[in-house]
Amino acid sequence: MNLALPQTQCTRCGYPDCHSYAHAIARGEAAINQCPPGGAEGIARLAALTGRPAQPLNPEHGVEGPRQLAVIDEAWCIGCTLCIKACPVDAIVGSNKQMHVVINADCTGCELCIPVCPVDCISLTEVTPGRGGWAAWSDAQAARARERYRWHEIRVERAQREHDARLEAKAEHKLAHLEEASRLTDPEQLDRKRAVIAAALARARAKRGA
Repeated sequence: MNLALPQTQCTRCGYPDCHSYAHAIARGEAAINQCPPGGAEGIARLAALTGRPAQPLNPEHGVEGPRQLAVIDEAWCIGCTLCIKACPVDAIVGSNKQMHVVINADCTGCELCIPVCPVDCISLTEVTPGRGGWAAWSDAQAARARERYRWHEIRVERAQREHDARLEAKAEHKLAHLEEASRLTDPEQLDRKRAVIAAALARARAKRGA
């Protein structure tokens, strides 16, 4: 089911990614006409796979149209990195306080970078005028987008684990410091601080375990 979707990861279907939408269709929880990037042909593909009747694209989720490409205005970009974090396929490169650039070949036109830009320096340009849906997006491009999204998820998860590990290390250091200072601290106050830090450590470990 997931292979029948264009993998733009735009979330317009109402789900966080194409994979989640595919699972919802398979479970009978979502209709097959909620993907604007796939358009009419995408609906036909899903209809063939599910045995459900084809139906028009639900306008609540958007309209079928040409594939678009994000463009960053160099003169206005402040290097905030928010668009980099929002891009589901890591098609934007740059660093803090440095101008960002879109990798044209990898941009899916998902539009998720637009609302997070604080200076409105990102716009969209049509790259397939007159061609929408699967006529504007090849199977090879979908496969590449799907792979890039998979690596994006891995990168984000790893960064989160490293962040949590740093916080846990700081909490453990603080707890050790409190133990060392116990001789000079009011016992009740020390116990309260120790309980707070221990609870924070427990939450961090539970999160990492999950």
